[in-house]
Amino acid sequence: MLLELRQLRIQPGQQLLLEDVSWQQFENILAELGEHRAARLSYSHGFLEIMVPLPEHEKAKEMIGDLVKILLNERSINYDSLGSTTLRSEKMTQGVEPDACFYIQNQAAIIGKNRLDLSIDPPPDLAIEIDLTSRTQLENYQILGVPELWRYGKQGLQINILQSGKYVESNFSPTFPDIPIIELVNQYVQQSQVVGSSQAIQAFRSWVRDNI
Repeated sequence: MLLELRQLRIQPGQQLLLEDVSWQQFENILAELGEHRAARLSYSHGFLEIMVPLPEHEKAKEMIGDLVKILLNERSINYDSLGSTTLRSEKMTQGVEPDACFYIQNQAAIIGKNRLDLSIDPPPDLAIEIDLTSRTQLENYQILGVPELWRYGKQGLQINILQSGKYVESNFSPTFPDIPIIELVNQYVQQSQVVGSSQAIQAFRSWVRDNI
């Protein structure tokens, strides 16, 4: 690449789209940027998008991830939370970094692995994207075979379920089929904006213990 990545300045809430990026260049960019960074990357068939989220994006990401962990913990369900780890497959020429992802049914298959290759490893059972400042590209997740994708935007939570290789919108979560998850996520994320995140988390935990 003609420019050094350190020369680029991307403001929070902005995206940079690069074309004709080879898989090796994508891997080099991941290595150069490192694991501890604000930017999120998405790669598909030579197109690389680099996005830096806004604080409101990060708040919603943390809140929804915490809600999922509370539900899994209260039900004593084993899981691994891999956060924004890079989901990649050179064979499928796809790479994406969700805001959060969870291995639940497939947890045993990735225990002890520090790097995932979805050409051979299973995809996460649940991925979460916050679409307050950007729009998730569904194709990345469809090609990688992620069975359940949550997208939280200005209109609230949308659940997408993979059926025959395409996402269809669902009014329930297969991960939590008996819980009104859309209503709960919308309610407590909004509540966190009014009373604070820790207070909303405590209220949600109390609701779970009283109702589940």
